[in-house]
Amino acid sequence: MNIGILGAGTWGIALSKMLFECGYDITVWSAVSKEIDELNNSRIYKRLDDLRIPCGIKLTKCLEEACEGMDIILFAVPSVYVRSTASSAKGYITDDQIIVNLSKGIESGSLKTMTEVIADEMSLTEDARKRIVALSGPTHAEEVARSLPTTIVAACSDIDTGKKIQNAFSNEFFRVYTNTDVLGVEICGAVKNVIALAAGISEGLGYGDNAKAALITRGMSEISRLGKALGCDERTFYGLAGVGDLIVTATSRHSRNNKAGFLIGSGLSAAEAVEEVGMVVEGINALPAVIALASKYGVEMPISFAADKIINHGADPASSVKELMNRKTTYDV
Repeated sequence: MNIGILGAGTWGIALSKMLFECGYDITVWSAVSKEIDELNNSRIYKRLDDLRIPCGIKLTKCLEEACEGMDIILFAVPSVYVRSTASSAKGYITDDQIIVNLSKGIESGSLKTMTEVIADEMSLTEDARKRIVALSGPTHAEEVARSLPTTIVAACSDIDTGKKIQNAFSNEFFRVYTNTDVLGVEICGAVKNVIALAAGISEGLGYGDNAKAALITRGMSEISRLGKALGCDERTFYGLAGVGDLIVTATSRHSRNNKAGFLIGSGLSAAEAVEEVGMVVEGINALPAVIALASKYGVEMPISFAADKIINHGADPASSVKELMNRKTTYDV
């Protein structure tokens, strides 16, 4: 099987190693020519603890090489580059190839999820749209690269395509589940990053485990409320793509969103925090769209709105927490 991976970030490289070790022919593309040149010269990926990239993995600057003739094409670029990547790749991708999206986000303006952006930009047939897979769950690249036990969800409205990815990607340490609620899985993947930012801010302010547990639990309520307003399956939010991914993103030392939030809670601006993290912080990218969706559908999401006020409107983090605590008391749902 031939697999093309669009994006040479931590997740794309970690999966390239795993899939190569499954016996597949892997080609990884990056739009950053310097990045490919450096990786070809060293075969070392520093952001994954100096991971050695197997010599059999092809690293290319040619998008056509990573798309044409591939059985599966993985979109592993940051969410803000999904549309431009899809636009550039559409001339090399055919309807019979399986497209798998790894990016977690919601596009500002259009309010489309990443699989919707890909389908929209590539002008796919209705049948081809149904076969786009969203791969999401509690899956830090750092652990996948080390072959540590990991579970993930392959969401696709066409269950047969979802099962193909399940069978192709599953191995002794990487277990894949299927789900047909693509929108629900993608909403979880985007909004959990916002809640993880809030959890990090809380920790940066010096608050303890009680506060973090509250943010995770009430944050899950916000995610499920938004999902239900959009017509998603409620069960999705209490599975791997929902509560599972939220837990790992809001608590792990590997989480960029949690780290960025911690730095903001410690006194840095959002821009300074992103610079310190040194990688894309998807929760910050997702915030405008999450707020727009909540406003459009009349969904109460106080934690998300507080995070937006802090990150995008200069609100004081400690004062924002006090506002959350002093809200009108309500029933725990």
